[in-house]
Amino acid sequence: MVKAEEAAMEILVNADESRSLCLEALQAARHGQVEQANALMTRADRFARVAHQVQTQLVARETVVPMTSIMAHAQDHLMTSLLVRELANEMLYLYQRYSQAT
Repeated sequence: MVKAEEAAMEILVNADESRSLCLEALQAARHGQVEQANALMTRADRFARVAHQVQTQLVARETVVPMTSIMAHAQDHLMTSLLVRELANEMLYLYQRYSQAT
């Protein structure tokens, strides 16, 4: 079983990569590169899924995971990246509708 500190780092790395890819997708969409934006969001989803799976494994443990500062930081990164992902999906939808209307 993965140590809590290793799991926290895995959550951090994957959540941050997901967030970064979402923001890259928004930049691509802003420049009219909708297909590239969608591809970036697909990659972002993979990283978000890994981070969320690690979090789920921690929650499903029979023993309590200590709440260290790194674990709190990792959870914060995960929740922030999930929010960015949701907002990016909505904004990409709007970019696509706008580009079709013009």
